[in-house]
This record gives sequence, C-alpha cells and structure tokens, in this order.
Amino acid sequence: MEPVLRVIGAALAAYLVGSIPWAVIVVKLFWKQDIRTLGSGNTGATNVLRVFGTAPGIAVLVLDAGKGALGVALAMLFVPSAWATGGADWFGVIGALAAVAGHSFSPFIGFHGGKGVATAAGAIIMLAPKVAPVMVVIFVIVVAIWKHVSLGSIVIAALFPGVSWWLYPDRPALLILAFATAALVIWRHRSNIGRMRRGEESKITFRRRTWDEMKHRFEQRSGER
Repeated sequence: MEPVLRVIGAALAAYLVGSIPWAVIVVKLFWKQDIRTLGSGNTGATNVLRVFGTAPGIAVLVLDAGKGALGVALAMLFVPSAWATGGADWFGVIGALAAVAGHSFSPFIGFHGGKGVATAAGAIIMLAPKVAPVMVVIFVIVVAIWKHVSLGSIVIAALFPGVSWWLYPDRPALLILAFATAALVIWRHRSNIGRMRRGEESKITFRRRTWDEMKHRFEQRSGER
C-alpha cells in the first residue's frame, strides 16, 4: 500500500505546483488585468509576451518552466528507498506529467490553463538534460523562419519521442513521458493548427503592440467624452 500512496503523493504535489497560474498572477499583480480576457485568452507565456511585451513574457516563461522542474524534484522525494536505482526515473516522469497536467488544467482557474510547453521544458531539463538543447535549437529555428511560436511548439512536441529514444535509448520511462507529452501538447494546439491552415495564426512580435494599442484606443475614447 505504501508505494501506491507515494505515487499518489508525488502526483498530487507536482500537480498542485504545476497548477499555479503564473500568467494570471503576474498580469493581475502588475497591470490589474485578467490575461484570460486579452489576446488569445491563453494563460501561457506567449500570450503575455504578445500582449504586454518581452520582459513579462520571459518572466512567465521562466516561472512556468520552474513549475515543471520543481514538480519533478518534488516527485522524486517520494521514491521509496528500495526503488532508488530505477524508481527515480518513473517518479520523475510522474512528476513531469502531473505538473504539465496542472498547468493545462489548473483548479485555480476553473480547470483551464496553458498549452504546457514551458512546463514540459522545465521537466525535461531536469529529467533529460541532453534532450533540452536539441529541442531549443529546433524551436528557435522554426520560430525564426515561420514566426509562429505555436508551430515551433508542435514541431518539438512531435520530435520529442524520437530525440528521447535517440539520446536515451535505455530509459523507457522517458519514452513514455515523451509520447504522453507530445500527444497532450499537440492536442492543446489543435485550435492553432486550424488557424495556421487558414492563415490566421498570429505571428510572434517583441513589441508591446496589443497592450499599447488597447491603451491608445481607451485614451482616445476617454478624450472624446
């Protein structure tokens, strides 16, 4: 019974950490706004970057990635001493999946959330450090060419299982994480896929375009009264 309780404890701890909606908190704290009503309505770093600019976008990116890393670290604390050799990998995967699930389905915001890419990246850095640089390079190349963060996220999600198997062929737990994460991330991007097919997907920008435009329109309306 104890191993079952440890698995439940690991998953719950990582899920709760992953559930912290940093995008909502940061925007509410500094701008008194609800990010869910702005831009795409997504509670991830990309929407914060697009609406409020580079610095807050990067801050949310780091915080969301930290959730994934912390989720893995917390889950590994639950590894039974008898499982110390091979069990850590499986508990790490439990923590990673739970943290990503928490980010995507946070109980603090009505079981809604972001796409899970940044949180998954933080977990991957902890569990498979050789995979992370490969994914980053591919992501940067795709976004630099096509200017779609969503496309970069989908591409690295699709390649994650193959890269994991290539670099860590003797870690089945990591391969399971790769397939599960890829499926979740691609599924969460299904609306983006539709917009890209229609040519309607927003391209990435490093200007505070959306928020500045909203303030300008508001100021214009106020001046007309």
